[in-house]
Amino acid sequence: MNIEWLCALLGAILIADIIGWWVVPRRLPGLRVGIGICLYTGYSASILLSGYSPLQPVRDADSGSWQLTASLLMIAWWFLSARMLTQLLGAILISRTEGGGRLIREVLGALIFLVATVAAAAYVLELPVKGLLATSGALAIIVGLALQSTLSDVFSGIVLNATRPYQVGDWIQIDGMEGRVTDIDWRATLLLTSQGSTVVIPNSVAAKTKIQNMSRPEDQHGVTISLHLPLRFRPERIQDILEQALLGYSALLPAPAPKVILKGITEGLLEYEVIGFVGTPAEKITARNRLYDITYRHLRASGIDIADATEIPAPKITRFVLDDVRIFASFTTEDKDRLAMNLQSSHLAAGDFVLKADEISEQLLVIGSGVVSVQLRSGNNWVEVARMGPGEVLGEEGVMDNKPNGAQFIALSVVKVLQLHRDEVRQCMGERSQLRTSLTRLQMVRHQHARSILLQKAPTAMPGGFLKWLRLH
Repeated sequence: MNIEWLCALLGAILIADIIGWWVVPRRLPGLRVGIGICLYTGYSASILLSGYSPLQPVRDADSGSWQLTASLLMIAWWFLSARMLTQLLGAILISRTEGGGRLIREVLGALIFLVATVAAAAYVLELPVKGLLATSGALAIIVGLALQSTLSDVFSGIVLNATRPYQVGDWIQIDGMEGRVTDIDWRATLLLTSQGSTVVIPNSVAAKTKIQNMSRPEDQHGVTISLHLPLRFRPERIQDILEQALLGYSALLPAPAPKVILKGITEGLLEYEVIGFVGTPAEKITARNRLYDITYRHLRASGIDIADATEIPAPKITRFVLDDVRIFASFTTEDKDRLAMNLQSSHLAAGDFVLKADEISEQLLVIGSGVVSVQLRSGNNWVEVARMGPGEVLGEEGVMDNKPNGAQFIALSVVKVLQLHRDEVRQCMGERSQLRTSLTRLQMVRHQHARSILLQKAPTAMPGGFLKWLRLH
């Protein structure tokens, strides 16, 4: 094959390769690589069968223009080889590393193309590579000193990709900044924060600082809140109340078990840390907010006012509980004071029935303190569908319609129950239509929830409780 035909054939294959590279969609990487391998094989076979070699310069051309063209096509072979090797290494890294190791692929690709450039200069153009390498080495030192910070970021990025303390999609905290990793490039790690902004953290900073990865392990993510209370409150009592609050939040994972830690004394205050675990990072903000709310409610219901750090007198505790009962939101202060005087209270031990299934309650029951499990019958078993705490009500079916209760309510801890007789409730409903509306809505949502739960094969506890629904209406 003369050099004219070889140049024409190689040129046609090269044009076909360029067209295929641009036409085939990026979402089909397998097809792109397959076409590239076929064209590269044809390109290499054409060179070998013609008697020429990319390891030797082209010297037997009839004219200088054909010799230059053939030399350029031989140089193109080196770059095609570099591209093919880069693609194969990229495919291996994608299959063996989670997330694809993009930065490592790019660095290896740059090194491979650098080697191809030197090889093409040495074999095809017969340039003095030793002198070129010496010159480029001196130049590399100068450039390296000028770009020391950038090179530090690049090599730190390589280390981070190799050790993989985090990957794209993980929720992490670096250098005091918390967010989801959206990209790891040559220079920096990009985080998308919960406020919707993007934070750029240089890889050199990430490699030197402490990294907290909240996405590992994948099935449990810690949620922590801190509370500071005066020394006047006995730590054992506070811990019991906070543990009771954790018991009342069914969205927390049972294992690892939630816990309360007394961390120390700071400026005359005892610092308590409440820790629980949820299944996904997306639940953490909701869980943290919910923990603050539920601990506040349990502390107030137990006679501890966080607002002014004082002990609440026993007569006022009931009044504070009524402030948290949303169905009484339309009542005036005087109405609530009068209602508190008519309430009867009783205490139940853990395991006692607060209200049995199929029982017609003559009282509207308000949970004064403690945690109550709400259970529905599913076949021959009882399944928990929610947990209730201070300020939540039950027994409305019997009070409003003289109907038996559909669920059973069991105390999970020592529970204080406030009781208001049905006659008092009906009198209040006659005076205030908002109370009837709220109780009707409560009945409706509980009936709907019961039906949906019984249709499920694996019922799970409702994390927000019934009071959460009332707050939205």
